[in-house]
Amino acid sequence: MIANLVQLAAEEEQNPLVPPGPELLVGTIAFAIVFFFFWKKLLPNINKVLEERRAAIEGGIEEAETMKVEAQSVLEQYKAQLAEARHEAARLRQEAQEQGAALIAEMRAEGQRQREEIVAAGHAQIEADRKAAASTLRQDVGKLATDLAGKLVGESLEDHARQSRVIDRFLDELEEKAEAGR
Repeated sequence: MIANLVQLAAEEEQNPLVPPGPELLVGTIAFAIVFFFFWKKLLPNINKVLEERRAAIEGGIEEAETMKVEAQSVLEQYKAQLAEARHEAARLRQEAQEQGAALIAEMRAEGQRQREEIVAAGHAQIEADRKAAASTLRQDVGKLATDLAGKLVGESLEDHARQSRVIDRFLDELEEKAEAGR
């Protein structure tokens, strides 16, 4: 098999990897023309585009850094405003608690005052009712005592002045006995 390969190689005069001389010359000239065209026309355009991109990227980076600094500033302002708002909320909450406590104290004082007024009015009403009951009782007891005394004495005690004196004397004696018994 190796012998076959050597025989084939000998039959071929020319190596396929190495082109013939005229072809090599034409290829080199064509390559030089294309290289010159790329070097003079395309390379400056490519460099120009790359320079524009580099400038845009650097400008974007600078703009991003500027925006980052500005965003940091806005964030600090926001945090300051938030802290101030929390402080204000705490102050308002404290004021509301103080006002609530004052309102509760005021309402308690008003309730106490109203309770005292109601109690005083109740005492006054009780005293008035007691006096009215005592007066009515005095008249009824006086009437009964006069009737009873008239029956016992055998004469009428219809005279009003006499009747009042007898009733007053009788009731005074009863009060004296009641106080002495205490």
